[in-house]
Amino acid sequence: MTSQKLSIWFDAARPKTLAAALVPIMVGAALAWNDGLFRLDTTAVALFCAIAIQIGTNFANDYFDFIKGADTDERIGFQRATATGLISPRAMLTATIITMSIAFLAGLYLVWVGGFVILIIGILSLLFGILYTGGPFPLGYNGLGDLFVFIFFGFVAVMGTYYVNALEWSMISFWASIPVGALAVNILVINNLRDINQDKIAGKNTLGVIFGETALKIEYILMALISYPVLFYFYSLDGFSPWIFLPLLTLPFLLIILYDIQNHSNKSELNQTLEQTAQFMILFGVLFSAGIVI
Repeated sequence: MTSQKLSIWFDAARPKTLAAALVPIMVGAALAWNDGLFRLDTTAVALFCAIAIQIGTNFANDYFDFIKGADTDERIGFQRATATGLISPRAMLTATIITMSIAFLAGLYLVWVGGFVILIIGILSLLFGILYTGGPFPLGYNGLGDLFVFIFFGFVAVMGTYYVNALEWSMISFWASIPVGALAVNILVINNLRDINQDKIAGKNTLGVIFGETALKIEYILMALISYPVLFYFYSLDGFSPWIFLPLLTLPFLLIILYDIQNHSNKSELNQTLEQTAQFMILFGVLFSAGIVI
């Protein structure tokens, strides 16, 4: 495979969205470390599976959005490989199947460690990754994409990571899932805000299409704001120091992003905002994890 072809596949994997896979594993592992239950092997495999599922989902989105006519020449978002003819639909579907299969096979190690419950979580993650844009009732086309992201990139990923380390469930990992899931949702919110006009034409009923641009902007603010009160809850618990407030350092960055969202002059500018939102999630996740382990 030539370097140009590799570059095309790399872009199709949409690396800018992988913060949504990285941060939940980081936070779940930090909680396990704080409890003295961290395992490098299961954390590494969980991270590999999360990234593989995210990439597989991105490939599936590329394929199904093309098949359903959501990606057209008027698209102002990042280039989609299938819609532009850089990768054939058959090749993209094959890549989706291979990537998801690799994630499943790697995840069998976590099943061996964590038991049947991890098998169920893994199968559901793979299934809903496909059903996000595929199947007879695609979640992303029926206003359920945000809920899917909040659940799977928040509760499932963070709590699941803690479980494969500690082999027990933790309520503190439940609360830690809230900011992680909320910030992952905001990546989707910007994506939907940018593509709202094309989604209307294609019949892709995101929350933006259903409720309008103002609702998306309010959703972004709410998702960002609910990420911070959890820090105060953590501080009220034994075992957490004032370092848990490190994520408050992200507030100036958040204000800049909110200003850009409210004052963008054209939708293409939101491509940069999408990147900034992913960067914000990583920064918050790093500081949150650091605050947990210090």
